[in-house]
Amino acid sequence: MEFDTTVTVGALLALVALGTAALIGMGAMATSTVLMMVTPSMLVFGAIALFLGVKHGEYRATRTR
Repeated sequence: MEFDTTVTVGALLALVALGTAALIGMGAMATSTVLMMVTPSMLVFGAIALFLGVKHGEYRATRTR
């Protein structure tokens, strides 16, 4: 499977949606807390981790020994 921008963003959004649904379904926190604080935090962290992962992959792919 080749990861282009659309597939990558879709996977990130699906993962965040799954986590949000799980937290709401478990009733671990108030729904408003999950939607206003946790979900945006998951999106920001996921975007930062994705960016760092892509940059590290580019570094590894272009590094010569």
